[in-house]
Amino acid sequence: MTASTDTATGQDVLLEVRDLKTHFPVRHGLFGRTVGAVKAVDGVSFTLGVGKTLGVVGESGCGKTTTGRTILRLIPATSGSVRFAGRDVFGLSHAELRRLRRDMQIIFQDPYGSLNPRMTVGGIVGEPLQVHGVARGRERERRVADLLDRVGLARSAVNRYPHEFSGGQRQRIGIARALALNPRFIVCDEPVSALDVSIQAQILNLLEGLQEELGLAYLFIAHDLAVVSHISDDVAVMYLGRVVEKAPSGILYRNPLHPYTKCLMSAIPKERPDQARERIVPRGEVPSAMRPPAGCPFHPRCPWAFEPCDRVVPQLAPMPDAPGHAVSCHLYHKPEGGQTEHPGASRPIIGGTPQGEGEESA
Repeated sequence: MTASTDTATGQDVLLEVRDLKTHFPVRHGLFGRTVGAVKAVDGVSFTLGVGKTLGVVGESGCGKTTTGRTILRLIPATSGSVRFAGRDVFGLSHAELRRLRRDMQIIFQDPYGSLNPRMTVGGIVGEPLQVHGVARGRERERRVADLLDRVGLARSAVNRYPHEFSGGQRQRIGIARALALNPRFIVCDEPVSALDVSIQAQILNLLEGLQEELGLAYLFIAHDLAVVSHISDDVAVMYLGRVVEKAPSGILYRNPLHPYTKCLMSAIPKERPDQARERIVPRGEVPSAMRPPAGCPFHPRCPWAFEPCDRVVPQLAPMPDAPGHAVSCHLYHKPEGGQTEHPGASRPIIGGTPQGEGEESA
């Protein structure tokens, strides 16, 4: 399988996701009548280049993890398409999907719950090799030992059980298992969120080293923007099942545009306690994914919302003066697709209101 080429950037595209939707039916009553659906993922589109990292960030419940698992066909999609190295993932037969599993793997969030406590480390890391008929016997043992070396664990760990290791060591075991079949693409589902800060840095450095060595592409899911900025080439910000902003990592962190992105950025702790801090707090609560609001999904919480926001869904559109930067917001794009000069577009949100119209920044 070969990757296609993005005509806009000239980069080889390994993964292409188009209008992906994953809705979970809500059933009620004795006969299980469908009364609605939770729109966990509601029209997500992006591309991922060979050897690149796309960070996906957002609050809990925004659809990040569901997006990753739907791409891998661990969760059935409602509609949309996913193409991996030019192949339609959703159109593959069971046998074809089994072969594709070698190229697409996942690192789970919980290093405690994702490892079978009844299996040794050698059994956990070597199981994919045996299931896919890649290696058995002495060859399997040799490959497992090499994988443990690669992730920074002693070869003597093969006969030990998961409960004998720390959280960071368990996550290294999970990474070794994901690497066993020499994949090209790995979904990293919040791989450091359950770890101490010092251990997080070690795991991130390990993932970066493996990417450089093996040419891996990552879909890196997290809720911590500081972590995502360290490892990602591009960042997609999700809210209520949709991507509301996407840009190269450096551009997004220097110049966030969407009000929701600004809220997330303001929550990143400052490096020095004496640095001025402007905390941007959205008003209200996150709406239900079963009954999302009409128009822009963020408009009930956005103090810059104006007339079209409550009835017209903004599309993720590129900014004409910022290559690679796209935002889904009427502050920057009229419903027809033109530019708008809304007075709030250049002012930060402070305390739930635009600066100058409410509380002063602290």
